Amino acid sequence: MAERILEAAGILKRFPGVVALDHVSLTLVPGEVHALVGENGAGKSTLLKVLAGIYRPDAGQVRVAGEPVRFAGPRDARRAGIGAVHQDAGLLPLMSVARNLFLGREPRTRLGLIDTARMNARAREILDRYEVTADVRRPLGSLPPGARRLVALARACSAEARVVILDEPAASLEPAEAATLRRTVKALRAEGRSVVYVSHRLEDLYEICDRVTVLRGGRVVHTGPLATLDRLSLVSLMLGRSHVPRPRAKPAPAAAPEPVPVTAPLPPEDPPYLQATGLTRKHALSDVSIALRQGEVLGLGGLLGAGRTETAKAIAGALPLDAGEVTVAGAPLRKRSITGAIRAGVSLLPEDRTAEGLVPSLSIRDNIALAALPRLSRFGVVSPARIDRVVATFMRRLHITATSPHQKVRELSGGNQQKVLLARWLATHPKVLLLDEPTRGVDVGVKAELQELLDELAVEGLAVLLISSDPRELVEGSDRVVVMREGAIAAELVGPQITEDAIMSALAAGRVPSGKYARS
Repeated sequence: MAERILEAAGILKRFPGVVALDHVSLTLVPGEVHALVGENGAGKSTLLKVLAGIYRPDAGQVRVAGEPVRFAGPRDARRAGIGAVHQDAGLLPLMSVARNLFLGREPRTRLGLIDTARMNARAREILDRYEVTADVRRPLGSLPPGARRLVALARACSAEARVVILDEPAASLEPAEAATLRRTVKALRAEGRSVVYVSHRLEDLYEICDRVTVLRGGRVVHTGPLATLDRLSLVSLMLGRSHVPRPRAKPAPAAAPEPVPVTAPLPPEDPPYLQATGLTRKHALSDVSIALRQGEVLGLGGLLGAGRTETAKAIAGALPLDAGEVTVAGAPLRKRSITGAIRAGVSLLPEDRTAEGLVPSLSIRDNIALAALPRLSRFGVVSPARIDRVVATFMRRLHITATSPHQKVRELSGGNQQKVLLARWLATHPKVLLLDEPTRGVDVGVKAELQELLDELAVEGLAVLLISSDPRELVEGSDRVVVMREGAIAAELVGPQITEDAIMSALAAGRVPSGKYARS
């Protein structure tokens, strides 16, 4: 085997309550671009931070050129020849472009002062290579987001790094900037450097990557040449679904009707209760339109970064839009805010219940009551007795296991925390419920309870949008399924079309024309 420039061998990394990396191994050789893929929570970013010296593994070993190393921090990793561009870039917007490029390694004069003239001259040379046109003396924050990411890439590569780690580097890039990025990565490979490339854009992976490692649930499920995997097989590995092509000798089943655009009008006797039309946000959503009936569960599928979460947040007023309109019961949501959406009967259960949903320091009672306080008060006075009745009702209906309503929500299991958050939004008596990965991180029993509850809510007349990265969950729980890719709607599946194979095929298909519907 070729020289191993960097190895992660049996890396174990735990955080409170979760094993993020379960004996993960990764090998990099000079002159290759190695794709690292997996859905949200697979462990990609954690592994990258171990390699970059940000996290220390609990077990396992990192080796550089065959020699074991223990990084005390990112500076040690950089000294070992490992440069990294993480999703947050780690740049300082108030400092100049040149200072950001050379932060911690600025050229010095004989007196030990920063040699500004030499630093600026070298910064211009570096940015020319990455096709970034900017005054290196200006604050980095004055540059557009795409240019800032290219500066971060230039910073990582200009330090003579033998390994360059790129975590979702194409995020927020314009097409021309993305093309520059791809050319740069290919140039790094030609120079004999090794690149770890994390991206949800399958087209980019197949254009520039040589090998691929697939993570799922903190474990490696596949490593090998990317060219030997077609897109559907890669998606199947990421999602944990087996894909076995049907034998050609068997007669093909009767063809289901072709998917229809999600923008197709619903029957006049059954109009949509919620209609989102032309939702557009730069680098996130492109002309997305969704119709949702009362008593219907609409599944929304897509790989990480496809625009599912952004669609839900846009509908709920939590994401500003460049264009688009949302109507509920025929009335437009004129006040584009979370409060306005809640008043109109639209509630969002966010994907990250800890960061965007629950208040860990508050009790179960207080967490459930938060959104419903205006409805539970009279003339501005909140009735504790009414709160207690509502909390008791939902704790009983959702089978929330706790010592009492006054127990801190942070003390509960993940499944019970998710039930508390769902109870909060049900307490507002919504007409439309947007659920972003509602069963992620819960055990099998709780998952079954939540799926049964969704069926009950639909029967009661709620319009439910179910976002899930699990094709089986979409198949079992949805009346219709919409599949998204790269911020646009790729396909809609109805009736007999709703199968795991059909969903994965739509996920794995080619690039979607911007703002247009593409049949899969």
